[in-house]
Order: sequence, then C-alpha cells, then structure tokens
Amino acid sequence: MISEQALAKLSYPEAPKMVTDRVPGPKTQKLLADAIRVESMARGGGRFPLVFDEGMGSTVKDPDGNIYIDISAGVAVNSVGRRHPRVVEAIQKQLGKLMHASDISNTSRTLLAEKVSQIMPEGLRGNCATYFTQSGSGAVETAIKFVRKITGRTQIVAFHGAYHGVWCGSNSLTTGDQYRRGYGPFIPGVIHVPYPYSYRCPFNSRDQETCEELCASYVDYLLNTPYTAADDVGALIVEPLQGEGGYIPPSGKFFMRLKEACEKHGALFIADEVQAGAGRTGKMWSIEHSGVQPDMVTWGKGMGGDLPMGGLSIRKDLAERIEDGSQPNTFAGNALSAAVCMTNIDILTENDMTLIQRTAEVGEETIQEIRKGAQSTRLIGDVRGRGLMIGIELVKDKETREPLDGDVMGAIIMGMLKRGVVMVPCGRNGNVLRLMPSLTITREYLNKATEILLETVSEVE
Repeated sequence: MISEQALAKLSYPEAPKMVTDRVPGPKTQKLLADAIRVESMARGGGRFPLVFDEGMGSTVKDPDGNIYIDISAGVAVNSVGRRHPRVVEAIQKQLGKLMHASDISNTSRTLLAEKVSQIMPEGLRGNCATYFTQSGSGAVETAIKFVRKITGRTQIVAFHGAYHGVWCGSNSLTTGDQYRRGYGPFIPGVIHVPYPYSYRCPFNSRDQETCEELCASYVDYLLNTPYTAADDVGALIVEPLQGEGGYIPPSGKFFMRLKEACEKHGALFIADEVQAGAGRTGKMWSIEHSGVQPDMVTWGKGMGGDLPMGGLSIRKDLAERIEDGSQPNTFAGNALSAAVCMTNIDILTENDMTLIQRTAEVGEETIQEIRKGAQSTRLIGDVRGRGLMIGIELVKDKETREPLDGDVMGAIIMGMLKRGVVMVPCGRNGNVLRLMPSLTITREYLNKATEILLETVSEVE
C-alpha cells in the first residue's frame, strides 16, 4: 500500500490557503492583463482567471501566494503530480547528457519505446511499434495518415461528443462546436455516430444497457449493411471513456460489439487513450476494462506529465506497411521528455501497479460520496466515471434534465476557485464538473475538494 503520509509530502501542506481578499489577486490580475495583450486567447484556457506560478503534487500556487488544490491536474496531465521528486531527479540526470537529438535514434527514445510496448493492452503488448509525437493531437493526426496507407481506405468512423484534437485531421474527428464552427471545411470521409451517453441517449432510452445496445447496433448496421455510404472505412476511433464530451463510461460489452463490427468490415480499431489512459480509470489503459484488443492506441497527457510526450502505438504487422521516413517530426522523442515519461511509467506501474489500484479504490469512494451529497441538491443530475475520471452533470431540474445555464456554471467554477479549488468543466452543454486530479492526491485533499464542490453547488443553488 501507498501511505497517505508519503503522498502528503508531494504537495504543499497547507492547501487550500487563500491570502488575498479577492481572486484573482492584484499580481495575478496584472499577469492576466499582460497575457491578453501578448498571447492569443485561442488557447484552451482562454481567459480563465488564474495564473500558475508554482506547482507541487496536486497543489498549485498563484503569483499572489494563494495555494489551490488542483483537481484538474493540468487537464489530466500530471498523473503523478507536479514536480514529483523522481521526475525532477530524472530531468537533472538527463540534462547533463542529451536533450534534443532530431528525429533519429537516441538512447532514451529507444528505451521508452521498449517500455511502452511492455505496458500496452493485450494484442499490442510486446507486439507494437511506437511513433512519438509531442501531443495527443499529433498522435491522432499520425493515426489518420497511417490508417489510409495501411488499409488503402479513406473513411474513418468517430463518435458524437468526441474530442481527438484540434488540428486539421484531428479536428475533423472532434465534434465540439467551439472547435469547428467557422474553421471548415474539414477532411472528407469522417462519419460521426452516436456515443452511448445514456443520461442523454440519442435514442431516448434512459437505460444504460439499452442505449449501448442501440448505439452498437447502429455502428454494426453502418459498417456491415449495403447502401449506408460507409463503404470505404479504414478505421473506427473511440475514447473508451469519453472525455470532453462529458466523462461518459460505457460498459465493456459496448466496445466488444464495436470491435466485432470492425472485424466484419475489415476496419481497424483505434483506442484514443490521451485523456483516459496512464492509469486514470484504475487500469493502465481504459480500454482494458472491456477486454478489447485495439489495433492502435493514441496516448499523451499523463504519460508525459511535466514535459510534453505523446505517441501512437501500432500493431507490428501494421507498422511494417509504413515506409521509412514518411512522417518526419523534428522534436519527437526528445530525450528529456522520454526520460520523464519512463519515470512516470515506473511510478504508475511499480509494485504491481499499486498506485493505479489505489486510483480505482479512491475513485469509487469519491463517486459514492458525491452521489450521497447529490441527494440534497436539485442541481446534480448524474454522477459517473471510473477511477479518478469523474463527471458530475449539473441540471436545472432532475426530471427534465435540462442543462444548467452557463452563467450559473461559471458562478460555481468561480466560487470553487475563491475557496481554493481549481476545477475545469466539460460536457456537450458545458454543464459537467470533472474531477481528474493527480493520482497521487491524498484522500484528505480529495475529500476537502469534494466538500468544497458540494458546498459551492449548494450555495449557488
């Protein structure tokens, strides 16, 4: 077991600690104004009223000295927390040897590829080649290109609510209005299908099993019935636990049905693990909850942690169909990032994956605690998730399930920030609070953050 005392040493001990009367404080306000003056606000954080000045474990400090419990973990990036001592040690060691090596072999890069192969899901474990990128978007872009070359087909099936990145190809797979509106046309050949979001099932079923059956049957129909115009599908790409679309966790049976439909059609199955991977759901990869053996896995975020690292891991027989030198990427496999990624993997998987097992346990405890608290408010309509990937959907009315208005959501997010908790929302209607803290967060800090969340929702109500 991992002791709570050991985990507590990884974060600032006094969080949350607010030293300014207002949030943001004066120093933070000035830096925010400077950022708006010189940076594009197209960035994901936009005008969020916070500046990160320091970070430690599951806590961050702003320029005014306010200390927050961060239950966003840099959007599911800092799985082992910020500035983990072993990560810092790995950086210091690698700094004196090599950082950039261009897009050719370096020692850390090759060692990382071997380590990644050892932790892949069944079917890819010990049987894959990895192409490195700097982000999840880069991994998905590469997957699109490789699928077309490997299969000789042009179409790709993706899902409503999907987030696969915001570059040209990956943005074509993503469905968020704010990422697409005004930026088209997108690449041709993308077919979007319903995801089993049972709380708002596209087939008007409020039963999870029925919603999943209907969605899976539709995919099978699309791929394996004449005259559906899905006659050239090279791959299906899916988030095993949908992220930006609302933190939606279908059962393993749904993904087994998808895999069967793909195999009948001759299409590849791609698991997008960028947000849900790296131990976040209580297994190394969220697809492992289903038993499905993917043909490709895209990964990033929590694998790199404090330094950018992403990748596409492909079954070996498929990788052999890609010509040498056909996808150059100058900064891919950076030696420093590779050293950090290897350290993160070690921390996550050592001692029979004790940290990941703890994630499953603590996550279930937290889900049950929030569901208990939800009984005393009319605003919390649904609580769902796996491990430390938890979604809390807020509504005006539990019976009609009408999404909570954006201004009320903003009041809740700001109310939590003023109390010292960093929370980032998601969801198709922007009405889902998501808990995605570092897997090293203590129960004390997670319980405190959850308490503040429930108190803030109650006060805003």
